[in-house]
Amino acid sequence: MLFLELVLQNFGPYAGRQVINLDPRTEESPRPIILLGGMNGGGKTTLMDAIRLALYGHRSQCSTRGNLSYGDFLNQCVNSKANPAEKTRIELLIEHIEDDKPVKYRIVRIWEKNPKDGKDFLGILGDDDTWPVESLMNTWDDYIENLLPLGISNLFLFDGEQVRNLAEQESPPQIVIEAIRGLLGLELPDKLALDLEVLVNRKRKELADTKDLNTLEEIEKRLLQQKENYQAAEQELASLKNQIEELETIQQEALDKFVSEGGKIARDRSSLEQQQKEKNHTAETIRQSMCELAVGALPLALIPNLISQVQAQGTKEFRYQQVQLARDVLIERDQRLLEWLSQLKITSEQVDKIQSFLNDDAENLYTGYSQADAPWLEADEESLTQLDNIRYHLQNAKVYAKQQLANLKIIEEELVVLSRQVQTAAEPEAYQKLREAVEEAQNQVVQAKANYETTRRSLAELETTIEQTKKELREYTDKNIDSKNREHIITSATKVQETLKVFREKLTLRKLNKLEEEVKNCFLYLLHKSDLVFRIAIDTKTFALSLFDFEGKQVPKHRLSAGEKQLLAIAFLWGLAKVSGLRLPVAIDTPLGRLDSSHRQNLVEKYFPAASHQVILLSTDTEIGKKEVETLRKNEAIAREYLLKYDSSTRQTTVMENKYFW
Repeated sequence: MLFLELVLQNFGPYAGRQVINLDPRTEESPRPIILLGGMNGGGKTTLMDAIRLALYGHRSQCSTRGNLSYGDFLNQCVNSKANPAEKTRIELLIEHIEDDKPVKYRIVRIWEKNPKDGKDFLGILGDDDTWPVESLMNTWDDYIENLLPLGISNLFLFDGEQVRNLAEQESPPQIVIEAIRGLLGLELPDKLALDLEVLVNRKRKELADTKDLNTLEEIEKRLLQQKENYQAAEQELASLKNQIEELETIQQEALDKFVSEGGKIARDRSSLEQQQKEKNHTAETIRQSMCELAVGALPLALIPNLISQVQAQGTKEFRYQQVQLARDVLIERDQRLLEWLSQLKITSEQVDKIQSFLNDDAENLYTGYSQADAPWLEADEESLTQLDNIRYHLQNAKVYAKQQLANLKIIEEELVVLSRQVQTAAEPEAYQKLREAVEEAQNQVVQAKANYETTRRSLAELETTIEQTKKELREYTDKNIDSKNREHIITSATKVQETLKVFREKLTLRKLNKLEEEVKNCFLYLLHKSDLVFRIAIDTKTFALSLFDFEGKQVPKHRLSAGEKQLLAIAFLWGLAKVSGLRLPVAIDTPLGRLDSSHRQNLVEKYFPAASHQVILLSTDTEIGKKEVETLRKNEAIAREYLLKYDSSTRQTTVMENKYFW
């Protein structure tokens, strides 16, 4: 679809007849942008209103209409300087493909001051601009709905303020949500399901007798009331869920205070005191075992050097005794040897030498055991054995005593910790208040959860009741209205409604998955920070956008700058246009808003030339300034330029062709 020409005659600030060529096709090559520049209050928004008014008439959502009736709005649009005899006129020439052929229609709306019946005259002219197409004049509202539905028009004919509002809101407003559903075709299953229900009810009433009709109406009223109760219960359930979350937060705060101020310790005081008692008993048992060790060999650990000296002296004396015995035995043996040698034929000198050797050998055996080292301990072999046993038992006692002392130290440290815990326990009065606060918070949570569960069960019961009422309605119809046609319609409609429900869910997921990818691609294309977003998710009910980074973590929307939020909103609208598959013109009033220079440049270079095959920009000199317009001209994106020259003295605007601010 293309807007080829807009004609204004005595409309708003536009006096006389003024013609604006909107055709993006030029002799050189198609260029998408039609640029119209004007200062604030100079008539830019009026042009957008003129397009809406030409297309939709009394249904149009114009900027200055507000709550005015259509007749009052038409009066307001008449030029203040216009000759009362002259009429106000708007013409919009459009072109679109019909039966694989391009066709043109000129939409003409004419009215005068204080129009009769508060209406305008609508005329639809064919290709030659002369012969009216009467068939379209009578059905124009339906015809334009097939080309550019009113519900989605704000997604193609929008202004910068709309983008800013959309950027600041967490989720789109309801009117935008409905437009999105219409653009994606998601409302069609709902409309069809509703139409089927209306058709079934109509058939029931047509075929029922008076009694049947009254019964049917009573069941339908009951069903309607049950549905209203169900919706109320749903709202109450959502409210209770929020209440539970708030009360659980209060409960957690009370528990934290209970623990931090000693409440938990006070609650466990008896357990702590029992642990103290057990630890003291264990410590006393260890001390008793240490006393028993002190009765035995353990005190000897205080004189380890003396014990070593005693053992050395005993060993030495025992050796001395052994040497004495051995010497006496050797002397007797040596004497016998000498007597035997004297009997042999050996000289006396040799005998003397042998005797001298034996005497020296005996003396050497006794060397080291002088008379000064004479035995005084009188240790024998049994005493030495007992001394070895004492040293063995003493070593074991020392190891055991060391272990017991270590255990006693650990227990004493635990007793200190337990004592501190008992001391930090809250006082009885403070503990009572803390416990009551916790119990009250817990009771409130329990009560809220009980209310939630009761409401949830009521909701489930209502759902069951609604299904039973629907079943009753179907059964009553089956029993009391004997009509094959009716039965076929009702049965088929029920099956179709179930199928539509599944179809709607799958269609929504499919469309939104595609839309998420398109919005992300458009956003990253417009954004100069390519690492900000990895994935964009769209809620299936509210159409709210959620951004996720490369680690899968959600990026809070408040982290985006004002310019990034506007780019995200524009990417959303751009993605919608792409997913819809509709080739429709895009008109943008005050397109750049509060964007900074980098984001502004991205829109100028990347969005405007690619937004659609026809892009009508209505800009001030501060939005698309000298730098931006030169960029667009250099990129051969502008097909036509106009300057809306406003004369403040006459309060009139003149359209100047082939001109801009620069």
